[in-house]
Amino acid sequence: MAIALGHYDQVAAGAISPLKLLPQVTCPHCWERFSPEQVLWISEHLDLLGDPFLGPESQQRFLPSRYTLEGDAVDPKGMTCRTMACPRCHLPIPRAMMEMEPLFVSILGAPASGKSYFLTAMTWQLRRTLPIQFKVGFTDADPASNRSLNDCEESLFLNPDQAEVIPLGGLIRKTELQGELYDTVTYGQQTVNYPRPFLFAMQPQDGHPGGDPEKAARMLCLYDNAGEHFQPGQDSSSSPVTRHLARSQAILFLFDPTQDLRFRTLCRGGDAGETSQRAARLSRQETILNEAAARIRRHAGLSQNARFESPLIVVLSKLDEWAHLLDDDGGEDEPWRAQGNLTGVDVERIERRSAVLRALLMQHCPELVAAVQSFAKDVTYIAVSSLGARVEIDPQTGLPGIRPRDIRPRWVTVPLLFAVSRVLPALVPRLIRRVKTA
Repeated sequence: MAIALGHYDQVAAGAISPLKLLPQVTCPHCWERFSPEQVLWISEHLDLLGDPFLGPESQQRFLPSRYTLEGDAVDPKGMTCRTMACPRCHLPIPRAMMEMEPLFVSILGAPASGKSYFLTAMTWQLRRTLPIQFKVGFTDADPASNRSLNDCEESLFLNPDQAEVIPLGGLIRKTELQGELYDTVTYGQQTVNYPRPFLFAMQPQDGHPGGDPEKAARMLCLYDNAGEHFQPGQDSSSSPVTRHLARSQAILFLFDPTQDLRFRTLCRGGDAGETSQRAARLSRQETILNEAAARIRRHAGLSQNARFESPLIVVLSKLDEWAHLLDDDGGEDEPWRAQGNLTGVDVERIERRSAVLRALLMQHCPELVAAVQSFAKDVTYIAVSSLGARVEIDPQTGLPGIRPRDIRPRWVTVPLLFAVSRVLPALVPRLIRRVKTA
């Protein structure tokens, strides 16, 4: 469909090429659905300050009646506008969301489970892996929303102090309960805090085997929640920070084996060694998943016995601490392969490893497996190492740290690639070995 542009600013209507817009757009902040002609624009003129939902320092949102030749709105003061906003919450949305279907993916885990390191290493590696291996572009759809994640990527992978031992806490800060990862919107007397997603455009490139690039393209909306958000009372109408879970097409649940006392004694260094320095806390991590399950059922209107239909990927973090428990030491090479002119995810290899990891958890953490199986139908276990390097103890500070030059992530892209291949194999293909019959 072509967007309804109203009156143009000194141009002819026929000079504008129509855009293929979605019939319904989903806001990545408040998850409201609306038609493209309802989208608001953010004014540019400095005299147009003051938005009733976002405060006196925010630019006004408006429904335009004039447009430029390029299709940009013109605000009431005659300035050309570049940014759109949701008609409900007034928060900015990238233009690409008007043209690409969203792919909602949620990442959750207990505090100190390594979630921030995993997310940073995953997105950094995907920027290279998807274009080279799968002919899929992976770019920031909204650099402003992704700024904090980009800063983390630079700190971890482009750090100028490559040879120095840098404390782990000095590289990436933990996910906070409030701050720059959240947006505040005021509806009359009610103030609501929304989680700010990381937004990426995933678009087939030249050489991609898919049929229709426009249909296969997706706007990846990644949500990262602090573990504390899953404590009782943290989910409310004024702080709906985990309600994206009910809309997620895949969930990545990070489980940190070093936070389980039974598992920790088996890790490299044991309870008294480096493991205890790196993961000082112990926690019942299955309670996070149980709380997430309860919220999904509540917000999706499901019965208490209903199970999550979309893929649940249980990501076992800090593999470098316990890889010796696996026969193949965790697998060095990534699980994808070429088949003719097609590169796809090696499903058989991932599922075979998943069975091994599930058996390991059943032996040492059976209550986690029980919680996982009661929550979701489609479950896969994947082990990753976000750093892939030996953690050192700084002799001056006594704190665990790492040299940036030694960082070698392992399998960090696999959870998301496998999830996307389950949801949208036209974008990320799945390769399954055929069984020969006599």
